[in-house]
Amino acid sequence: MPQRAQNTPICRDCDGFATAAITTGTRHPDGTRATLTVTCPACKGTGHTAPAAALTRTR
Repeated sequence: MPQRAQNTPICRDCDGFATAAITTGTRHPDGTRATLTVTCPACKGTGHTAPAAALTRTR
């Protein structure tokens, strides 16, 4: 029987694309392009947010 994927909320800031590689336009001496890797600060590179804590009623 197939397993269902967990329903974890996707980060609203990065829409699930938590890491991006940005080309700076410059090249290294060996000819490769210089790139920067940036991660989403909201989800810390996971692409998902933590589920909200359950609310409890106190009396």
